[in-house]
Amino acid sequence: MPASTPPSNSGGSARPRGHAAVASRQGRPAWGESPGHRLIIGAAATVLLLLAWQGGAELIGKDIVLPSPAHVLGIAGSLYPTRLFLQALWATFLRGLTAFGITTTLGLFAGLASGLWPLFGAALAPLMTTIRATPVLALILLALIWFPSGFVPIFAAFLMAFPVMVSSAAQGARAADPRLVEMARLFRVPRREQFFKLKLPAAAPHLISGARSALGLSWKVVVAGEVLSQPLRALGTGMQNARVLLETGQVFAWALASVLLCGLTEWVFGMIATRAARHGL
Repeated sequence: MPASTPPSNSGGSARPRGHAAVASRQGRPAWGESPGHRLIIGAAATVLLLLAWQGGAELIGKDIVLPSPAHVLGIAGSLYPTRLFLQALWATFLRGLTAFGITTTLGLFAGLASGLWPLFGAALAPLMTTIRATPVLALILLALIWFPSGFVPIFAAFLMAFPVMVSSAAQGARAADPRLVEMARLFRVPRREQFFKLKLPAAAPHLISGARSALGLSWKVVVAGEVLSQPLRALGTGMQNARVLLETGQVFAWALASVLLCGLTEWVFGMIATRAARHGL
């Protein structure tokens, strides 16, 4: 009786040797993809950054050049509860929120119009190129001539983030599959249904990505504009005043507040975007 032979590999029916191991891992996120893994990696990177900061501070040995993390946290602990800081934080928050709201609203409409009507996009292209090519410092200096100091950061942040939102919205307007759009027209699907069931879901990832980028950019430009325009209440004003007095630890503490504000708002935005995506946006 002939010995049994292993199954033939003809026809491509056999799977690679490692396929079973790969298949056994299907459904489980790879390392670094799950929220828990990202949290661990982020915490480890933060610890390494703090250790490098501490090592640099000890190597230099001068707080006026590079204060240690403990020194900055001590200053922050005494500064953050003060009325001066809370008023500055609130004013900067309102400026950043205003700039972001204006940017997303106007950028959304201009970007969608650019994506849907190429002639409008061609007419808008020179303005977008000019804004992208202009240094943010030049925009802030011009705004200092045109507007009150409290509005300068809003104007500068809007101009810097506007092209980002326009570009993302234009890509979103063209994201829907042309074959599906044509099919919907042939079957006389109402335009409202086409928009909410076909075009909007295809555009949503681009719109969310553009809004997220515009949000982060708005905070950076708002604080930079406050440093130069010196409004009465602003995180940038506190940063600049501390720099003039050579209080490097306070400069770090004010800057840390702006970083935390940016990170918190981006986290909240991410939560809202995730919830909207789960509900089919």
